[in-house]
Amino acid sequence: MKKLALFCMLAISMTMLAQEAQEVQTTQDEQKGPLLLSPSFTFSHKKLAYVTLEDGTEIKGNIQDIDREKGLIEFVKIKDGLGKKHKLKPAAIKHMYLPPSGLDKVTNAVDVLYDAKKWNDQRIDQDLINQGYVYFEQADVKIKKKTEKLLVQLLNPTFSLKVKVYHDPKAKETTSLGVGGINVVGGIAKSYYIMKQSDIAAYKLTKKDYQKQFEAFWSDCKVLVEEYGDSPKWRDLTEHIHMYNEL
Repeated sequence: MKKLALFCMLAISMTMLAQEAQEVQTTQDEQKGPLLLSPSFTFSHKKLAYVTLEDGTEIKGNIQDIDREKGLIEFVKIKDGLGKKHKLKPAAIKHMYLPPSGLDKVTNAVDVLYDAKKWNDQRIDQDLINQGYVYFEQADVKIKKKTEKLLVQLLNPTFSLKVKVYHDPKAKETTSLGVGGINVVGGIAKSYYIMKQSDIAAYKLTKKDYQKQFEAFWSDCKVLVEEYGDSPKWRDLTEHIHMYNEL
């Protein structure tokens, strides 16, 4: 009986996800630009993953496991095509493309084939992104008074040339639907790590502080401040980034 109830809840959740994806696509069409991706936490063990190390070594293989502590990646375990197992620390990884699985794959089912070549980082393989791969890279992140090198997911891989938005592993969401202890419909994250081209490190930008930090954050774009400065909304962050890219 419990399995039947769980199955029904999952079916309902998948329907809601499809509707959410449709709504997001509508919003995307209205904005004429792609939206931020939802962070992924589960990855396929069958589909190839692509990992590039700091020394330039490239590893193609299957993800065995990803160890995390307090949301941060501690180790990435991957088995290459020759059957050799690698246990990698984040500091050894320059960037990686991982294939999502399960509900994470459904959550990011929105079409990302938006033509944003002007604003994507040419170092990122857009073909893999368009295939649904999740992109992580090593970045300097300011946490309180310290700057640390972390392996973080880039949530705007198709329009990250001027502003990079990274997943905050400890961020809460505005709304979510849980099934069996798993959040299957995510809301808007209440914080991100943001890094502009001129920044030395990414730093946390939060929903609660966005309105009062808006003018300072976008101070190098007066048109954007004049357009949204009176009452900037956190939910319009992506729109603000697109406008910043265009100016």
